[in-house]
Amino acid sequence: MSDDSGRMRQMWHLLEPLHAVLYYAPEVLEEVEALGYDTGERWPSYFPLRAAPLGAPGSRQVASAFYSFSPRMVAEHVPAAWDVAAPDQVLAARTRGIDRAYRALIGERTGSADLAEAAALARRAAEAAPTNGRPLAAANAALPWPQESHLVLWQAATILREHRGDGHLAALLTAGLDPVEALVSFAAIGAAPAEVFASRGWSEDEWTSARERLITRGLLDADGMATDAGRALRAEVERRTDELAAAPWNALGAEDTARLAELLGPLWLDVLGSGLLPRETTLGIGKI
Repeated sequence: MSDDSGRMRQMWHLLEPLHAVLYYAPEVLEEVEALGYDTGERWPSYFPLRAAPLGAPGSRQVASAFYSFSPRMVAEHVPAAWDVAAPDQVLAARTRGIDRAYRALIGERTGSADLAEAAALARRAAEAAPTNGRPLAAANAALPWPQESHLVLWQAATILREHRGDGHLAALLTAGLDPVEALVSFAAIGAAPAEVFASRGWSEDEWTSARERLITRGLLDADGMATDAGRALRAEVERRTDELAAAPWNALGAEDTARLAELLGPLWLDVLGSGLLPRETTLGIGKI
């Protein structure tokens, strides 16, 4: 991994958990439950919380933007989510929830000078992120900035996270990996157990068919493990993802990026130490 890729990967690893609080914090779940969403399982609130910046998209739009989810699974939740609450109501609820969640997670850091500095640096990076061809990054970047530093930090983390994610989809498309093939090939290099990827809603037949297509391409062996060619392709996807994620950090500069990483460290520990986030995810953080 090059120094540049290492820097891109480090910033993603630090910011991803700060964004992901949205989907797990009890304070956020309380806010969306008050709107009428079922919070007994993750997905009825996940789809509107993440998709609301896009307006009121239909299932095809959401499946396209989220990529790795089965369109059939998406259709179970969208557009029905907008019958429960309008997107502007969801956006307001997620802001209230993140406000409460961050205050609970980081306590006295909420009003600290270090957090204000981190928020300002992260905002500079987020505002430098190009959004052409990046629907989720563009939608979040179009939202008004909040006033409080902890909310600025969360919004910047969200823009930067979706900016990287949108670029990752471009890298997968360039590699010729469709949504289910992307998951199968990722599981095959040990990014996470195949069972973790079942949360994306693909059937056993769809998973098997994708594996067979990848075997035909020489990317998996007969046991479903990645071949040298399969590992090389996934490494190229990650390298290209890092490259496409570089613009905001290049704009911020090496010194300020390093300073932001330093400031994010304690917040990252607060979030991970809370036990809110799952230990295994489909993102492969720490394994790629």
